[in-house]
Parts: sequence; C-alpha cells; structure tokens
Amino acid sequence: MSFKHYLLILLGMGAVTYLPRLLPLLLLSQRQMPDWLVDWLELIPVAILAALLAPTLLFDGQSGHIDLLRPQLWVAVPTFLFALKTRSLGGTVMVGMGLYWLAGLL
Repeated sequence: MSFKHYLLILLGMGAVTYLPRLLPLLLLSQRQMPDWLVDWLELIPVAILAALLAPTLLFDGQSGHIDLLRPQLWVAVPTFLFALKTRSLGGTVMVGMGLYWLAGLL
C-alpha cells in the first residue's frame, strides 16, 4: 500500500474515533437534560467498571465456577474500602498493588 492509502486509513480511524464523541457533545451542549437522566448517566462508568472487574474477581478461568478464595477478590475488598474512605486515586492504586504483592507471597 502506498503512503496515500496509509494516510487515508489513519484519517478514517481518527474520524470514527472522534465523531461519536464530538457529535453528542455538540448536539447536547446547548440543551438542559433532566436531572433523572444526568443521575442515570453518572452511573454508567461504575457499571462498566463492575462489568469488567466482576469476572476477574469472582470466576476462575478454567471451570467458570465462582471462587470466593481467589486472591484477587481478597485484595479488592480492602482496596475498595480504602478508596471509599480516602477518595485518593494514587493511594488506592498503591494500596492495591501492595496488597496484591503481599497476596502473591502467601
């Protein structure tokens, strides 16, 4: 493929990456959304994070059964409690990494 094709592919990838983000911003920035919709939209990141973390924390890869003795789950609980108490992203990451390291030693 020529340089022109690569450039067109790169521009196309940029367009499909940013247009879905830009269009709602442009269309909805001039409107006032109802409070119930704003409250609902604020829950989306939490739901996505829970959907990404739950399989890793609860299920083992081979059998697909719930395993409550997984070290990832036991590390996640105190890390989550630390995050709720301190609201510190950096501290939460450090506590989680430290606890995960300690769990690996056991």
